[in-house]
Amino acid sequence: MEILRAVLGLIVFVALAWAMSRERRSVNWRLVGSGIVLQFGIALLVLKVPEVKNGFDAVAAAFTNLLQYSEKGADFVLGPWPGDVHVGVPDGEGGMTFQRVGFIFAFKVLPTILFFSAFSAALYYLGLLQLIVQAFAWVMSKTMQLSGAESLAAAANVFIGQTEAPLVVKPYLERMTRSEIMCLMTGGMATIAGGVFGAYVAILGGTDLEEQRRFAAHLLSASIMSAPAAVVMAKILVPEPRGAVVDRSLRIPREDVGSNILDAIANGTRDGLRLAVNVGAMLLTFTAFMYLVNGILLWVGGWSGLNAAIQAAGVYDGLTLQYLLGKLFSPFAWLLGVDLADLTRVGQVLGEKTILNEFFAYATLGDLKFSGAFESDKSVVIATYALCGFANFASIGIQIGGISALAPGQQRTLAQLGFHALVGGTLACFMTAAIAGILV
Repeated sequence: MEILRAVLGLIVFVALAWAMSRERRSVNWRLVGSGIVLQFGIALLVLKVPEVKNGFDAVAAAFTNLLQYSEKGADFVLGPWPGDVHVGVPDGEGGMTFQRVGFIFAFKVLPTILFFSAFSAALYYLGLLQLIVQAFAWVMSKTMQLSGAESLAAAANVFIGQTEAPLVVKPYLERMTRSEIMCLMTGGMATIAGGVFGAYVAILGGTDLEEQRRFAAHLLSASIMSAPAAVVMAKILVPEPRGAVVDRSLRIPREDVGSNILDAIANGTRDGLRLAVNVGAMLLTFTAFMYLVNGILLWVGGWSGLNAAIQAAGVYDGLTLQYLLGKLFSPFAWLLGVDLADLTRVGQVLGEKTILNEFFAYATLGDLKFSGAFESDKSVVIATYALCGFANFASIGIQIGGISALAPGQQRTLAQLGFHALVGGTLACFMTAAIAGILV
């Protein structure tokens, strides 16, 4: 039954994109079909074929080892933290809080962003990242008949995120079509950056090395699977006009990331520092505002008697933002094939990701996972895939500001396509999660 719901979800997600399309008659259904087949093919390879799965597990193990090296750096600068244990206690305000003994977020999770950002910069300087991006772009170009700029952007988004990926196609930006710009933006919304990869592994895996490796493999699979899904959604929402001629050349420009590898690492560290500070500040602010809103909602719930009715259901302590988001997004969780007992919890994190950001949602997912709030581990896995992207309202501003700085002539197009890119990125992540729900 769960598999049938996930299959229905795939159909519904494509139908929703078509209903919101700006030019339904121009949709290239051959491209859409080949994109979905490619996504299923990648999923089958990484989740079901033992040889490929073992390869992904090896890559995940390597990333997990890098995470350990990052912690060594944090311990040297900040000092070691004893006894990494998660303890869940009611917070009395509509949720649970988790005392991370020795797993302080600012000192254990955020430092991984610095390290992974520097490591990615080193790989880019050595030219290794470009080779991987170009190989993946070639596959997408041949299977989906994309332009060179679209293929490179989609591939780059898998590894370096929505703010850095436009640099890979910088020479093409000013002359890219609306459909190509949409593809670039949706790809950025549907994938994550290498710099935050380690942080999500740390949040979901905790201090258990095997759990870290398991979720590293899932996050890596999710980001790769979402690349063709993002193209599919972009090409439904804003299709290329019929008969349009596109440039299929695959040329990655050489960006100056440093005069030598040490300079590249230093530049990557500075970029990671800005990102880590931004993430920490946003989490602090969003958490504070969430509790402010919860305080108002709980007062309303107490006055109206809703708190008692909600508490009787046994999931939430009263009328809270988490409860409202859970109910609003639970139909999407149902379409992903989530266990019926976990619909509201998964709906909650889907809502937090869309309204706030994916970092906040992953933090919530990690806390719920360690507290035993989920009836099924499969629900946690499906949610991991569904959250693996930057599709939230703040990202619209980030993309408009970042891409228009590189191509000022495209600013109006970027502003017009911002909301559609958010929808496309969200639906692409949902497609990936639904396929994971079918195969896991």
